[in-house]
Amino acid sequence: MQKVRLRYAKHGKLRFTSHRDVARAFERALRRAGVPMAHSQGFSPHPKVSWAGAVPTGVASESEYVEVQLTEEVSAELLTSEINAVLPAGMEIRDAVVAGPGALADRLQASRWRTDLPGVGAAELRAAVDRLMAEESVLVERTTKDGRRAIDARAALVSAEVFESDHPVADSDRNVSPTARVDDWPTARGPYGILVTVVRQTTPVVRPDDVLSALRAVAGLAPTAAASATRLEQGPLGDGGGIADPLAQDSCADRSPAGEPAAR
Repeated sequence: MQKVRLRYAKHGKLRFTSHRDVARAFERALRRAGVPMAHSQGFSPHPKVSWAGAVPTGVASESEYVEVQLTEEVSAELLTSEINAVLPAGMEIRDAVVAGPGALADRLQASRWRTDLPGVGAAELRAAVDRLMAEESVLVERTTKDGRRAIDARAALVSAEVFESDHPVADSDRNVSPTARVDDWPTARGPYGILVTVVRQTTPVVRPDDVLSALRAVAGLAPTAAASATRLEQGPLGDGGGIADPLAQDSCADRSPAGEPAAR
């Protein structure tokens, strides 16, 4: 068997779709592309697809990950083009590599998020962020499958930067453009604040809305319009707070094996 790791984006209207529906659409695309998938055993075989986390419903992402197991070798580049040709609008494979040793989930140590806050000025947002970063711990409550739970949003927060909507947001170390999908982000009259955060992958995961709850708790920040969040990247967390490419180790091992093309 061959295991391939894929980086994909979820944006546009598809960000309002649940992860379960996204998974169904992806498996349907694999069938339509004729990808030689390996299947589980038993009375109800399923394609061997493994998802490495997922953004909440309503949140866009430029950097999600999934692993697929194939019964024969297929060129990673060709696999990308074949699947992209049949994926629904709003989902796109950005990269594919043959999996090397080690678990992909272990490399996803942190995420970089962009949160647009219409109705909140950059100065007001910056003052609130300064107050949050000055705290050692800020507990917020979230409803989980086990009931209400207190989460320390500050402990997971590595860094936080504030930008204004009419100024470019700084690119990451891997040159992932935070303005690649401006259609996912809200429009407002006049400039507004943009919050870019790096958050550790804790259990439970601290989400953008948890950070907003923490800002409300410490500074009374209350946006007058709905916020819009996008995950820009995720991967290993460096000493300086930067995020590395989680597929880099696999890319060095073998980025494009020889093999027969998948038939669509």
